[in-house]
Order: sequence, then structure tokens, then C-alpha cells
Amino acid sequence: MTLLLVAVVALAVAFDYINGFHDTANAIATSVATRALRPQYALLMATVFNFAGAFAGTAVANTIGKGLVDEHTTTQVIVAAALLGAITWNLVTWLLGLPSSSSHALIGGLLGSTAIAAGTGSFKMDGIVNKVLVPLVSSPLVGFSVALVLMVALTWIFRGSDRKPLGRIFKRLQVFSAGYMAFAHGSNDAQKTMGIITLALFAAGVIPNTDVPAWVIVMAATAISLGTAVGGWRIMNTMGNRVVELEPIHGFAAEATAATVLLVTARLGMPVSTTHVISSAIMGVGSARGIRGVKWGVARRILIAWVLTIPAAATVGALAWVVLNAVGIR
Repeated sequence: MTLLLVAVVALAVAFDYINGFHDTANAIATSVATRALRPQYALLMATVFNFAGAFAGTAVANTIGKGLVDEHTTTQVIVAAALLGAITWNLVTWLLGLPSSSSHALIGGLLGSTAIAAGTGSFKMDGIVNKVLVPLVSSPLVGFSVALVLMVALTWIFRGSDRKPLGRIFKRLQVFSAGYMAFAHGSNDAQKTMGIITLALFAAGVIPNTDVPAWVIVMAATAISLGTAVGGWRIMNTMGNRVVELEPIHGFAAEATAATVLLVTARLGMPVSTTHVISSAIMGVGSARGIRGVKWGVARRILIAWVLTIPAAATVGALAWVVLNAVGIR
């Protein structure tokens, strides 16, 4: 490997690690907020299941590696700039405690650096529209709607039940739903890094095609699980406590819904946002109580971060390419 390629792979591993602690809240915020799991046990479980989920397939990795931009016009500098754009946006939103999308940050960074380096003619618009833009809108709507319906159904089924025994039952069930969510998170998010590393390897001529090598899968799984072990407590507080007042039954419904949506979209090769889906599911279960069941002021801040993520990361990715090119890194 060349020094530049080593640097690009290191950036990708750093992104994956940051993705892990940035998105820890996606997997365990609800189970910690409802006290179904102690934080240290929740982190351990999320770490293990994130690692396992990374081995669930490579459809999302293939979308990142060859489904959004022309891999033949991609250079290592384009990939490096894309990663710098994504990492920068992830750190900004982490510092602000906003649960934004690491998936869309990476996609935005890749589109921005590609646009300025190779032109928008290198975009694969079918992939961008069908794999990114349509799921960007539809996956949160599905998460919200299914969680709302599930929560209404559970409320009706257990109407008249004693609240304390019911809480104990759903605390136990949340152990399983939290593990399910962590597995789904790993199956979706670790694949993004697999795809971007594979794209860099192909651009460098190290591999003949954009099929994901086995060692890249292991590396991505390890990085995201280590990042998860660190934990993103700022975002966890927003997700678990500031959007909806959660009880175990709500946490179970939100996690079960979000994890199912994520596994289905991962199979379809759609790099959707785990953050968008679990946030929407949490809003959905809160809305089952009525419009006042959700703290819409906080939800509005989250929605603004969603809208800004792709263009903001694209802008930083483009600027990063300009800087790297100006200093002679090619």
C-alpha cells in the first residue's frame, strides 16, 4: 500500500470509530432511559451485537462502493476528502448533542468531493435517488408510522393491566429489543465503512473490483464496535430523555420497529440513517399518547440536523478536496 492509501484507510477507520460512539444512542438510549439496562451492561451488549451485525451482509457496502458515483473516476484523494467531510460533521453534531446521520454525512462528503473533483457527471443518479433520497424520506415515515401503530396496539392489548408488573415484563423484553437494535445498527452502519475502504482500494489498483475483502469486514466491525464501547452520552441524553418520556413498553416498541426497518433496508442495499429511523420510532411511540407526547421543540432541532447533513458534509468534503489538491496531495 502507498502512504496515501494507508492514510485513507486510517481515516475510514477513524470515521467508523466515531460513527460507533456517535451512534451508540441509536442502539441503547431507550433501554438506558427506561432503566431496563444499566449503562455499562447496555454498552457491552451494544458493542458485541454491533460487531456481530457487521457480518450480516455487504449490500449497503456495495451501494457505497459502486452505487452512487462512478468508481472509475474516483481517486484516493476524493475518498479522503469525503471522509474528512463526514468526520467533521459527525464531530460538530456530537458536540451539539444532535443525533444526525453518519450515513448521510458520508454520502454527502462523497458527493461533494466527487462533484468538485470529477464533476456531477460522475454521479449515478439512479442509485442516489433510489438508494439514498427515497429512503431518506420514506424510512423515517415508516419508522414513525409502524411504531405508532405498534404502540397503540400494545396499549389496547394491555389495557387495564397493572402498570408495575407490565413495566417489569417490558424491561425484560427490552433486553432483547436493545440487542436486536444493536445488531441492526451494526449490519447497516459498519457496511458504509466497508464500502468506502473498498472504493479506496479499487481506486489505488490494489483490488480488481469493488467486492468487499474479508479483512475489510473484520476491520470495519472492530472499529465500530470499539467506538460503541466508548459511548456517545451527549446524544444518548437527547435521544433517551429529551424527545419523549419513555417507559419500557415505549422503548420496546421503538427498538423493535427501528431494528426491523434497518434490517430490511440493509438487505435492499439502502444506506439509511439508523439515527433517523430510531428517532422517528421514538416520536411515533410518543405520539401514541397524543400530540403532547412528543417534545416537538427538541424534535425540530433534530429535523433541522437531518436536513442539513448531506449539504453540510458535501460542502466540507468539497473544501477538503480543494485543500488537499492545493497542497499537492493527489
